[in-house]
Amino acid sequence: MTVVWINGAFSAGKTSAARELIDLIPNSTFYDPELTGGGLRYLLPQKKLAEVTDFQDLPIWRRLVVDTAAALLAEVGGVLVVPMTLLRQEYRDEIFGGLASRRIPVRHVLLSPEETILRQRIADRVEADEDPERSEQVRQWAYEHIGPYRSALDWITGDAHTIDNSALTPRETAVRIAEAVHSGAAPACGIVQTPDPTAETVAAGVLLFDEEGRVLLVDPTYKPGWEFPGGVVESGEAPAQAGIREVAEEIGIRLEQVPRLLVIDWEAPEPPGFGGLRLIFDGGLLPGRDAERLVLPGSELRGWRFVTEAEAATMLPPTRYERLRWALRAREKSAVFNLEAGVPVG
Repeated sequence: MTVVWINGAFSAGKTSAARELIDLIPNSTFYDPELTGGGLRYLLPQKKLAEVTDFQDLPIWRRLVVDTAAALLAEVGGVLVVPMTLLRQEYRDEIFGGLASRRIPVRHVLLSPEETILRQRIADRVEADEDPERSEQVRQWAYEHIGPYRSALDWITGDAHTIDNSALTPRETAVRIAEAVHSGAAPACGIVQTPDPTAETVAAGVLLFDEEGRVLLVDPTYKPGWEFPGGVVESGEAPAQAGIREVAEEIGIRLEQVPRLLVIDWEAPEPPGFGGLRLIFDGGLLPGRDAERLVLPGSELRGWRFVTEAEAATMLPPTRYERLRWALRAREKSAVFNLEAGVPVG
């Protein structure tokens, strides 16, 4: 099972090429995530819909895209052809990472016609013959997204196989895509993610500090928001050792001492997550010479930064930031805090 994801600007020819492609790749099925977005207009309260201008900004849409793709492949097998514009890297990472967690590789293809050709296609686009106003709204939407598309090209071209379809028909474009998939020119993306948990988990995070007292945060490819180095504790593994292992795996730094426990927190189950115990450890000082040796696995982390507490407030999701606040307080007082109870331990 695999997914061929066709990316590109609005009106780049993704859907037309995708419909041709299913005739060229045996046992392939067409799936348009825009249908999922349209369905949400009937499922979500208007108040919720009013919070966003694009259904891609709804977390439920991104989850449903992954779940629907996985369900379709479980039902029909083979190859799923998905024409969908993705201009935000974190959304690409979240969706592709979610598919990877289900052991579904994604082959990412970018259709990139010349801008003059793209603008002409937008001008010629008719969304509904009986509704000229609706067609004009769609054309305006497409024009407005040319700028964001250009801005996103740096990261899109980093892992997508690019096809200039300026002078190609949809059929010819599909032939190029099929050839790229068959030859391996469009390889599976390197984004990976561990399988989603099926029950409560124990996770260990490790705080590392520079000489200025700033804390190290990493930017995962497979979920939104920054995070501390760390991960899920494996069966039979001591949480502190899990923290040591995760730091070595994620950033290439081996801690010489067992980190000290700072915070114990219980994360309540909140679908689609199962929650569980969250432990935060003090990994101590990471001198500048060691930070220079820091190596990121590109498939899991795309960046790292030392930040102040104030900066962390703008980067971490609220729950993680709250754990950081309590961890810093515990570090100052040399105590261990139980967030669930709101009291020091021992």
